[in-house]
Amino acid sequence: MKLASAARAAYPPLLVFLGFLGLWQLACAALALPTYLVPTPAEVARQAVEHAGELAQAALLTAIGALGGLGASLLVGGLVAVLFSQSRTAARSLYPYAIFLQTVPIVAVAPLIVVWFGTGLQSVILTAAILSVFPIITNGTTGLVRVDPQLLELFAMSDASRLQLLLKLRLPGSLPYFVAGAKISGGLAVIGAIVGEFFAGFGADDLGLGALILQTSGRLQTAYLFAAIFAATLLGLVLFGAVALLGELALRRWRGRELSVH
Repeated sequence: MKLASAARAAYPPLLVFLGFLGLWQLACAALALPTYLVPTPAEVARQAVEHAGELAQAALLTAIGALGGLGASLLVGGLVAVLFSQSRTAARSLYPYAIFLQTVPIVAVAPLIVVWFGTGLQSVILTAAILSVFPIITNGTTGLVRVDPQLLELFAMSDASRLQLLLKLRLPGSLPYFVAGAKISGGLAVIGAIVGEFFAGFGADDLGLGALILQTSGRLQTAYLFAAIFAATLLGLVLFGAVALLGELALRRWRGRELSVH
């Protein structure tokens, strides 16, 4: 049943995508667009098959950077959210700087990261973390402070400490908010990793998708460039799906415990 419902849900976007490819192919033929400007979907597919190994290797490197950035954002963002939920003074003092991380263009910060930390994986991870940490902070803080007043009164009647209140009430209740933030941050981490690769990269022989996109655009290998862009899009979808699946599994366990308590 679940597979059937998932298939039905996939039909509309799949049909839209196939229609888009058809219109793209017709437009290239009708307008006689040069391949170096707008390649046909068939040419993009041919380049994707021809360079499948390079694309897979680049996607793996970018995935490592994105996962590292997402993990760092979950750790740092979660700790900051706990701090903000426990101290209004800290929240009022530091929250503007969290907004700063979200509003400053990452392409303006990435060159500084390379100057300070050098090229390579560490700079890619840091760029991805900076871009993806804000949803964790905001969603996590919201979940930690939005607690049922009746439950707060119950814990107060039990003379629970702040640590017990945090570990047994606030953190478990905030799980859906952290999951929602992680879904957003997963896609942002891929974007951050690709932007980081624009400036930091991994080396002449190890090209992530960001470096591959730069290389193919500079050589006017437009069909290969489109294939790299589609690979980056697919990576973002896969990471989003993985985070959503893990989040759903965690939420099922959380709901099971909630039902057992009640």
